[in-house]
Amino acid sequence: MNRTTALLLLATLTLAGCKHAPAPDAAQPQAAAAPAPVVDPATASVITGVVHLSGVAPKPIAIDMSADPACTLPATPNLTEQIVADHGRLANVYVYIKSGIPASQAGDFRVTPVILDQKGCRYVPHVVAVQQGGAVEFRNSDPTMHNVHTTPENAANSATDVSEPPMGQPQTQRFAAPEAMIPVRCNNHPWMNAFINVAPNPYFAVTGSDGSFTIQNLPPGTYTLAAVQEKLGEQDIQISVPAKSTVPAAFTFAVK
Repeated sequence: MNRTTALLLLATLTLAGCKHAPAPDAAQPQAAAAPAPVVDPATASVITGVVHLSGVAPKPIAIDMSADPACTLPATPNLTEQIVADHGRLANVYVYIKSGIPASQAGDFRVTPVILDQKGCRYVPHVVAVQQGGAVEFRNSDPTMHNVHTTPENAANSATDVSEPPMGQPQTQRFAAPEAMIPVRCNNHPWMNAFINVAPNPYFAVTGSDGSFTIQNLPPGTYTLAAVQEKLGEQDIQISVPAKSTVPAAFTFAVK
């Protein structure tokens, strides 16, 4: 072997030894989520109830949206939503099993993202809930630029501050830790607000316009059931759930 050939061989071996591993592909799919909890259908139960409001609810106030002409297009006025009640039944209340769920039933079970839309220069719905490890898909159905700004208190839930162009592509944010009433704002339209709730297990609901809620497929046990309202705070009750039953529950919040 001549000197030139030897040098070329040495250089080749050196380069091969110093080769860097390829960077991980950021577009790779996430690991498969844990399977949904299995509850014996022979023992699964349901909690169904109503959240009441004691006293007179404040009258909703029409919001002046003239600062953005695109926001004045909807024919329906945009009203304040801090307390929404119909005949003493309270909407937009987050209800969930706060404690008592076995560890095997309270894991990270990712599901289809919950949709929070920006429509008519308001967030729709006003209150959403997702399970720990799940995601919210932020959409903009309006012909104007919006901004999604979340401010969680739990450091495990990353804050979001993103702009969304008119009728642009949705953006998704995953929430890792349980937390109630995470505020959502639009920096471009200060009247816009909503709340995201992250449940520690699959057993949760948000009351409808009639104040009702249903939590299904619940294993028998004794639980703490919590109800959280953005202005009126939280109430907890203890509830026993026998096997294969429908258990009623009720909360009453008083206007402060």
